[in-house]
Formats: sequence, structure tokens, C-alpha cells
Amino acid sequence: MGVGPLRFGMDPQQVQDALGEKCSFAQCEGGWNPDARRVVREHYRGPGLTAFYGPGPRLAAVAINEMDGPLVSLGEVELVARAPSAASADLRRLAEEKPVKVRANRYGEAEVPALGVSLDVAQELGLDPAGCAQRRDTVITGLLATGPEWAEDLWSAEPVADWSGRHKERADPGPWPVTPDKDRPRWQCTPLEGVGPLRFGMSPQQVSAALDGEAPTESWGHHPFSVGSPWEDQGAAEDWHVSKEYYARAGVSAHYLYASQTRRGSALVRVSVHGRTGPQVIFDGIELIGRKPSAVDADINRYVRERDLNLRTGGKLDLSPGYSEVWARAERAGDASVSAACFCVKDLEYRG
Repeated sequence: MGVGPLRFGMDPQQVQDALGEKCSFAQCEGGWNPDARRVVREHYRGPGLTAFYGPGPRLAAVAINEMDGPLVSLGEVELVARAPSAASADLRRLAEEKPVKVRANRYGEAEVPALGVSLDVAQELGLDPAGCAQRRDTVITGLLATGPEWAEDLWSAEPVADWSGRHKERADPGPWPVTPDKDRPRWQCTPLEGVGPLRFGMSPQQVSAALDGEAPTESWGHHPFSVGSPWEDQGAAEDWHVSKEYYARAGVSAHYLYASQTRRGSALVRVSVHGRTGPQVIFDGIELIGRKPSAVDADINRYVRERDLNLRTGGKLDLSPGYSEVWARAERAGDASVSAACFCVKDLEYRG
């Protein structure tokens, strides 16, 4: 049982031998020093895949990259680099024919534990006329394949859960309705100061008040001195440090840093405006939200050329004109994607 030349249970050296190349980088248990702790994850840039290891270390799962990974099929069903709705429908049909149990994973895509497969989804990328990577307006499938060790709860296996920043984010299983532009409030942004009614430095209470008193739908944070999970209810309520709040009705997320040196509590440092449901935000005449990502990217490229600004690129090919800390993003909307945006304070490290 395995993927291509890889068999679950292989050790890292056997995986390298089977792929015919050394890994691009390896993460080890508790750190990045391969001489000190056992390997838990290896990435291979050439074949476009990531290997995950359980105790031993022994190969327990393989992630196939959406864009540059090998094309993988299960029977006659192609699983990689496809429209998610089509790949999920084919995988569900195959599971029914077996018959084996099929279910939706945390992203709303099909996974079949008995066959050890779970579909992943990511933004599709292409090349512009100059040969540089650029976003397309669609999403496509990648694949997580696993042996029996993690098949029943693959996404929660520690090396997989820690694999990528996006897998630590709020799961988005759909549905993915997009609010028409005519039904969105229209906000202006003032780079480095705020967006719409939100101003950097606001407290969570002030953010809620600025959003017409809406209470956050979800909230993340931690008690600074708690011993257990950061989400456990330990310590006094006033010691709770809010790091992020999601406002479903407004279609925005507020991100905070705790200014302990000033005893001001959590202060707003970043606002994410969601592409499907957030307000339309105007940046110097450019509508940033709910459009085709390629159209917004083209507008921003034209904007920086006309003004002789530098163009900054973040994770997932997010774009920012100059040092505005206005970042154009893309979010999933079914098989397509729509434009979104982030607005940050000066010098905040942006990772997408």
C-alpha cells in the first residue's frame, strides 16, 4: 500500500532512494536539527510531495502538491489538479462501487478512510506573459494519502496538523455563497491607519462597537501563563489575551497583539476582509473585494507601474503596492476563487 514508488512503512532513507533524490528540507520532532530528533516530515521539491513519518520513523502519509505534484489516480479516478467538485463526485462514486464509507473532510471534500485518501484544495497558479507566477481564478485539488495508522483521523495527525499555516486556520467546508457587490457596504481604507470604521490600536470592545455592536462569531486567544492548552479556561478572565476574532455578519476578522509593556491589553494590528461576504473596500480607486483575483492583481500591477512603486509579494502570491501594507488575497468560492484583502499596521510581519 502506498503512492507511486513509495510504500507506507518505509524509513526516510528508503523514501529518498525510491524518489531518487534527497529531500529539500526535513522537520524533526521538536525542531529542525536532524541529528537531535527523529524526522517527522520531509519535503521533496522535485516530485512535488511531502512525506510524513510516524514512530520509527516510518512513512505514514504523503501529501501531493496541487500544482507541481505527480498526477495520482485511484482506479480510473484522477485525484490531483482537478476541479474539486468533479474530483469529489468521482471519488464518492468509486467509494459507493466498492462499497466503502465516504465522508467530507474538514474542507468539505471527499475522503475515504478505507482507501486512505483525502482531497486537499488550493489556489491554482499559472504564469503571466513574462513567465512569473500569478494567481488564476480557480482552485484545484491536491491529495493526502495515508496508510492504516492515520486513516481514520488523518488531518489531526500531529505532523499533518503542523504541516502548513493554512491547515491551522479555521476550516472552511462550505457552502461558499458570494454576496453580490450591490449588497455590500462600501468602505474606504487609509493605509497604515485602518479600514472602514476600524482603526489600528482599537481594543476588541471598540472593534465590536465600531461594527454596530456585533459580537464575534468565533474568538481565539490564550492565557499567558496557563500550563495546558491555550484554549483552556485557566486564570482570571481579565488575563485572557485575544489574538483573533471573526465577525460573520460583517465579513471581517480582527487580529490583535497584546501590548503588555503599555498595559493597554489587546490592540488591533490587522484586519482581514473576507472575499465572499465582506464589505467592498476601495483602495485609491481599486475595488479589492469579491472580484476575480486575476483582475485585482492586474489592477495592482498597473497601479505600481504608473506610480513607479515596488510590488511586494507575500505568501500565496498575495500582492501589496509599495509599503502600504494593503495585501490583495484570494479565497475559495466553490471551484472558483474571489478576491479578499488584509490591512496591517506598519512593520507587521505578513505571511499570508
